[in-house]
Amino acid sequence: MARGLKRKVVRVIKRLGVDEKAIAKRHKYLTLVFDLERKTVEFIGLDREAASLTPFLLSLTPAQRAGIEAVALDMCPAYIRALLDHLPEADQKMVFDPFHVMKAMNEAVDKVRKEEHAALSAEGIDLLKKTKYWWLYGAERVPERHAELFEELRAMNLLTGRAWSIKETLRGLWDCATREAGEAHLRAWYAWAVRSRLEPVKRVARMIKAHWAGILNFFRCRVSNGLSEGFNGIIEQIKRMARGFRNVDHFITAIYFHLGGLDLCP
Repeated sequence: MARGLKRKVVRVIKRLGVDEKAIAKRHKYLTLVFDLERKTVEFIGLDREAASLTPFLLSLTPAQRAGIEAVALDMCPAYIRALLDHLPEADQKMVFDPFHVMKAMNEAVDKVRKEEHAALSAEGIDLLKKTKYWWLYGAERVPERHAELFEELRAMNLLTGRAWSIKETLRGLWDCATREAGEAHLRAWYAWAVRSRLEPVKRVARMIKAHWAGILNFFRCRVSNGLSEGFNGIIEQIKRMARGFRNVDHFITAIYFHLGGLDLCP
């Protein structure tokens, strides 16, 4: 692995992904940086602090930093701080990953469902029993065997149904053709969400408002961190094959070996 790293050619990576990976209990993490075009792991840092990402950014030449067009990431404050400190025009290059935005929205829908289910159950009504995953599906992915009953539930005046509709409208943001259309869509969605009287939904709306520019940067450079989700599965497989790693350095070596795109020949 060390030989492969030494052979790496200095080049501009136009599209980067930054994500965290839990490696053990007690909140132990790695920070992973991906080349989204070559589909390789370019850097691994300990923990998920600004200091975890900073060494990678400082290792780049000025030309390499200037050549970065987009960085896909979640809304982790530490990563945002590192990028703002060390990447030119970072505010225009950070793209907050659609997957993480929708994950927050799905969690809000599920919280509304739990609260409403508890209230209905107290009155002896079990309308929402065993429906958790129905509300997390996109409209086009609801299993056919549940579709008819799901439509009946949606037609009722349920808080969960309203939260689901708000979630589905947010999903439509990334189908907009231009930034202008996307911003108009997001403004209309935000107005609806903050007036929904659903506190979990309103929290997501406030989070989106705080990260408005980074979400809309998607229309400048359409990138996402979907690659990191696929890599997470491979990294878990690496961990299982080794029956776990007692030494985090060995784990990092294994990730580079399998996912670094390195020239490992003698």
